[in-house]
Amino acid sequence: MEKAEIGLIGLGVMGANLALNIAEKGNRIAVFNRTTEKTDEFFAEAGALADRIIPCHTMEEFIDAIRPPRPIIIMIKAGQPVDDQIQHLRPYLTNGDIVIDAGNANFHDTRRRFKELDGTGLTFIGMGVSGGEEGARHGPSIMVGGTPESYARVEKVLTSISAKFNNEDCCAWLGADGAGHFVKTIHNGIEYADMQMIGEIYGLLRDGAGKSASEIGNIFGGWNKGRLNSYLIEISEKVLAARDPHGDGPMVDMILDQAGQKGTGKWSVIEAQQLSVPATAIEAAVAARVLSSMKSQRVAAEKIFGSAPGKIDASGAGLNDLELALFAAKIGAYAQGFAVMSEASKEFGWSLPMPVIAKIWRAGCIIRSQFLDEITTAFTAMPDVENLIMTPAFSAMVKEALPSLRRVVAAAVTAGLPVPALSSALSYFDSYRQARGTANLIQAQRDFFGAHGFDRLDGKDFHHGPWGSGLNE
Repeated sequence: MEKAEIGLIGLGVMGANLALNIAEKGNRIAVFNRTTEKTDEFFAEAGALADRIIPCHTMEEFIDAIRPPRPIIIMIKAGQPVDDQIQHLRPYLTNGDIVIDAGNANFHDTRRRFKELDGTGLTFIGMGVSGGEEGARHGPSIMVGGTPESYARVEKVLTSISAKFNNEDCCAWLGADGAGHFVKTIHNGIEYADMQMIGEIYGLLRDGAGKSASEIGNIFGGWNKGRLNSYLIEISEKVLAARDPHGDGPMVDMILDQAGQKGTGKWSVIEAQQLSVPATAIEAAVAARVLSSMKSQRVAAEKIFGSAPGKIDASGAGLNDLELALFAAKIGAYAQGFAVMSEASKEFGWSLPMPVIAKIWRAGCIIRSQFLDEITTAFTAMPDVENLIMTPAFSAMVKEALPSLRRVVAAAVTAGLPVPALSSALSYFDSYRQARGTANLIQAQRDFFGAHGFDRLDGKDFHHGPWGSGLNE
């Protein structure tokens, strides 16, 4: 029997769809699942693609079915299960074989696994895959971290299954060890911010302007034809138009307002803090999801403090302001995410290619949007720029949209409507452009109670104030 080009372990929703995508693009694939019934069921339902799939019931059979050096994708729950699966695989593998973790792994785990396999003759790839179930089946955005040699072995398969934008593959090798999973983590952090900002605009239209779900959906649909064109705006329009199959109203109005999360957004915030890079929009989005889960506390608080928000203008100029406010805040979220990746690139020695990252996010992934093509152009022209908003194109966009963001946040605060991500983006812009901030007072305070010292504007060597050494901090 002809050998498979690649193997895959784990036939859950994502694994099964990825395997079908691989087969559909003309690649022969061996598949294995811990429960043989799942393997047989998957093979039976593969239809015309079955002739490119080798279903395996034992690990020996699975390993033997793949052409050496064997690339093996693991699509199982992140964390300890991945370590357990690697340990189970190792006795069957030979020199040059490649273990590929394609789940939402913490990049620190990926770096550790990469080091653990170093010198064993085996190698490891940490592969971020974005696009959800649909992306896995029809073309995801793929972010690869590992050695250039291991990527060369799987490049043909991965580029064949990736999403395409203007006939360009949305797949790239981004650097060593955890580079791919780190970029996927920040992608998800930006995704959290983008979703939260859209949710806040929805809240302003619903609670501040009294508009129905279908009316808001129509507004989003109009915005999707312009500068806000993106997958998340597109699906928001569809979600808001959907009707409840068990009632007469909009489906969205029957959904409990508690948002879940699987950890990647929180990891983005932690890494931003560790790297000393402000990612306030992502932080606000993660905090908002946590606060949303406190449903009983929010219900109790409303009884004490009341909930009678004022109104906002959502017609004419007011509606235009809402569109521009979302656009400005979105720029802030992306700028922060790319700034985190830039600092991580220095910290971990990855040399992350910012224009390439923007390019492979243009299709296939959840945050794909028209605006990523402009980010690609901006970073290509200025690859060493410290912040996206410092490029000519994006500084012009921010200047145009910032007044609208300011008016929308001011109106929301006055009306008592929460906009944590939008307001954090506004504060970020205002802080970033303030040449003389207020941290001089903080430094004086720190020196007063802890004798921490400070730098002087005139460069003189006297680095303590006249208030004495104070107490230890």
